[in-house]
Amino acid sequence: MKKLIVLLFMILPVSMVAQDLKIAYVNIQEIFMAMPEMATIEKKIADLNEEYTKEMKLMEDEYTKKYSDFAAQQDSLTENIKLRRMQEIEEIRTRMENFVSVAREDMQKKQQELYQPVQDKIRNAIKAVGDEKGYTYVVSMEPSLFLYTGNSAINATPFVKTKLGL
Repeated sequence: MKKLIVLLFMILPVSMVAQDLKIAYVNIQEIFMAMPEMATIEKKIADLNEEYTKEMKLMEDEYTKKYSDFAAQQDSLTENIKLRRMQEIEEIRTRMENFVSVAREDMQKKQQELYQPVQDKIRNAIKAVGDEKGYTYVVSMEPSLFLYTGNSAINATPFVKTKLGL
Protein backbone atom coordinates (compact mmCIF):
# COMPACT_ATOMS: atom_id res chain seq x y z
CA MET A 1 0.00 0.00 0.00
CA LYS A 2 2.85 2.38 0.84
CA LYS A 3 4.40 1.70 -2.54
CA LEU A 4 1.16 2.61 -4.29
CA ILE A 5 0.90 5.92 -2.42
CA VAL A 6 4.55 6.77 -3.16
CA LEU A 7 4.00 5.91 -6.83
CA LEU A 8 0.91 8.14 -6.98
CA PHE A 9 2.84 11.04 -5.45
CA MET A 10 5.59 10.55 -8.03
CA ILE A 11 3.24 10.36 -11.02
CA LEU A 12 0.96 13.21 -9.94
CA PRO A 13 3.52 16.04 -10.44
CA VAL A 14 4.57 14.61 -13.80
CA SER A 15 0.97 14.49 -15.05
CA MET A 16 0.36 18.04 -13.84
CA VAL A 17 3.42 19.31 -15.75
CA ALA A 18 2.41 17.40 -18.86
CA GLN A 19 -0.90 19.24 -18.93
CA ASP A 20 0.87 22.61 -19.15
CA LEU A 21 2.85 21.63 -22.25
CA LYS A 22 1.89 23.41 -25.43
CA ILE A 23 3.60 21.89 -28.42
CA ALA A 24 3.37 23.40 -31.88
CA TYR A 25 4.91 22.44 -35.18
CA VAL A 26 6.00 24.41 -38.22
CA ASN A 27 6.66 23.41 -41.79
CA ILE A 28 10.07 25.00 -42.23
CA GLN A 29 10.29 24.02 -45.90
CA GLU A 30 7.00 25.77 -46.67
CA ILE A 31 8.15 28.92 -44.86
CA PHE A 32 11.57 28.79 -46.49
CA MET A 33 10.12 28.56 -50.00
CA ALA A 34 7.72 31.45 -49.29
CA MET A 35 10.54 33.81 -48.32
CA PRO A 36 11.02 36.57 -50.93
CA GLU A 37 14.81 36.30 -50.59
CA MET A 38 14.73 32.79 -52.08
CA ALA A 39 14.42 33.99 -55.69
CA THR A 40 17.53 36.14 -55.34
CA ILE A 41 19.45 33.39 -53.57
CA GLU A 42 18.54 30.79 -56.17
CA LYS A 43 19.56 33.20 -58.97
CA LYS A 44 22.95 33.85 -57.36
CA ILE A 45 23.55 30.13 -56.90
CA ALA A 46 22.50 29.39 -60.49
CA ASP A 47 24.82 32.14 -61.80
CA LEU A 48 27.76 30.79 -59.81
CA ASN A 49 27.01 27.27 -60.99
CA GLU A 50 26.92 28.53 -64.59
CA GLU A 51 30.34 30.18 -64.16
CA TYR A 52 31.83 26.95 -62.86
CA THR A 53 30.18 24.96 -65.64
CA LYS A 54 31.66 27.28 -68.30
CA GLU A 55 35.13 27.03 -66.76
CA MET A 56 34.85 23.25 -66.57
CA LYS A 57 33.79 23.13 -70.22
CA LEU A 58 36.91 25.12 -71.20
CA MET A 59 39.10 22.70 -69.27
CA GLU A 60 37.36 19.69 -70.83
CA ASP A 61 37.83 21.17 -74.30
CA GLU A 62 41.53 21.75 -73.61
CA TYR A 63 41.88 18.19 -72.35
CA THR A 64 40.04 16.73 -75.34
CA LYS A 65 42.11 18.75 -77.82
CA LYS A 66 45.44 17.83 -76.21
CA TYR A 67 44.44 14.18 -75.96
CA SER A 68 43.20 13.94 -79.56
CA ASP A 69 46.32 15.75 -80.86
CA PHE A 70 48.49 13.37 -78.88
CA ALA A 71 46.61 10.32 -80.11
CA ALA A 72 46.88 11.46 -83.73
CA GLN A 73 50.62 12.23 -83.52
CA GLN A 74 51.66 9.55 -81.04
CA ASP A 75 53.39 7.31 -83.58
CA SER A 76 55.54 10.11 -85.03
CA LEU A 77 56.72 11.56 -81.70
CA THR A 78 59.98 10.77 -79.98
CA GLU A 79 59.83 9.05 -76.62
CA ASN A 80 60.82 12.22 -74.74
CA ILE A 81 58.09 14.32 -76.41
CA LYS A 82 55.51 11.54 -75.84
CA LEU A 83 56.29 11.51 -72.14
CA ARG A 84 56.07 15.30 -71.92
CA ARG A 85 52.71 15.38 -73.73
CA MET A 86 51.34 12.55 -71.59
CA GLN A 87 52.45 14.49 -68.55
CA GLU A 88 50.67 17.64 -69.84
CA ILE A 89 47.48 15.63 -70.37
CA GLU A 90 47.76 14.18 -66.89
CA GLU A 91 48.29 17.66 -65.41
CA ILE A 92 45.15 18.94 -67.14
CA ARG A 93 43.17 15.98 -65.78
CA THR A 94 44.51 16.65 -62.28
CA ARG A 95 43.63 20.35 -62.58
CA MET A 96 40.11 19.36 -63.62
CA GLU A 97 39.73 17.10 -60.59
CA ASN A 98 41.02 19.83 -58.27
CA PHE A 99 38.74 22.37 -59.90
CA VAL A 100 35.69 20.18 -59.34
CA SER A 101 36.63 19.72 -55.69
CA VAL A 102 37.25 23.44 -55.09
CA ALA A 103 34.11 24.43 -57.00
CA ARG A 104 31.99 22.04 -54.93
CA GLU A 105 33.40 23.44 -51.69
CA ASP A 106 32.92 27.01 -52.90
CA MET A 107 29.31 26.29 -53.87
CA GLN A 108 28.61 24.82 -50.44
CA LYS A 109 30.18 27.84 -48.71
CA LYS A 110 28.25 30.26 -50.89
CA GLN A 111 24.97 28.43 -50.24
CA GLN A 112 25.62 28.49 -46.50
CA GLU A 113 26.51 32.17 -46.68
CA LEU A 114 23.35 33.03 -48.63
CA TYR A 115 20.93 30.81 -46.70
CA GLN A 116 22.18 31.64 -43.19
CA PRO A 117 20.47 35.05 -42.88
CA VAL A 118 17.16 33.55 -44.06
CA GLN A 119 17.51 30.66 -41.61
CA ASP A 120 18.27 33.09 -38.79
CA LYS A 121 15.26 35.22 -39.72
CA ILE A 122 12.97 32.16 -39.68
CA ARG A 123 14.46 30.91 -36.41
CA ASN A 124 13.88 34.34 -34.79
CA ALA A 125 10.29 34.44 -36.07
CA ILE A 126 9.63 30.94 -34.69
CA LYS A 127 11.06 31.98 -31.33
CA ALA A 128 8.92 35.14 -31.30
CA VAL A 129 5.76 33.17 -32.15
CA GLY A 130 6.62 30.58 -29.51
CA ASP A 131 7.06 33.30 -26.89
CA GLU A 132 3.87 35.14 -27.92
CA LYS A 133 1.68 32.03 -28.00
CA GLY A 134 3.23 30.45 -24.91
CA TYR A 135 4.41 27.25 -26.60
CA THR A 136 6.66 25.00 -24.60
CA TYR A 137 8.13 23.49 -27.77
CA VAL A 138 7.98 24.34 -31.46
CA VAL A 139 9.19 21.45 -33.58
CA SER A 140 9.90 21.16 -37.26
CA MET A 141 7.20 19.27 -39.14
CA GLU A 142 9.11 17.07 -41.56
CA PRO A 143 7.12 14.19 -43.06
CA SER A 144 9.81 11.64 -42.25
CA LEU A 145 10.14 12.87 -38.66
CA PHE A 146 6.57 12.53 -37.39
CA LEU A 147 4.70 9.29 -37.61
CA TYR A 148 1.54 10.79 -36.20
CA THR A 149 0.22 14.27 -35.52
CA GLY A 150 -2.80 14.39 -33.23
CA ASN A 151 -5.81 16.69 -33.45
CA SER A 152 -4.55 18.78 -30.55
CA ALA A 153 -1.22 19.51 -32.27
CA ILE A 154 -0.90 23.16 -33.16
CA ASN A 155 0.31 24.15 -36.62
CA ALA A 156 2.26 27.35 -36.02
CA THR A 157 3.32 27.72 -39.66
CA PRO A 158 0.65 30.38 -40.42
CA PHE A 159 1.69 32.37 -37.33
CA VAL A 160 5.36 32.29 -38.34
CA LYS A 161 4.47 33.32 -41.91
CA THR A 162 2.46 36.22 -40.53
CA LYS A 163 5.35 37.21 -38.26
CA LEU A 164 7.61 37.25 -41.34
CA GLY A 165 5.08 39.24 -43.35
CA LEU A 166 4.43 36.46 -45.84
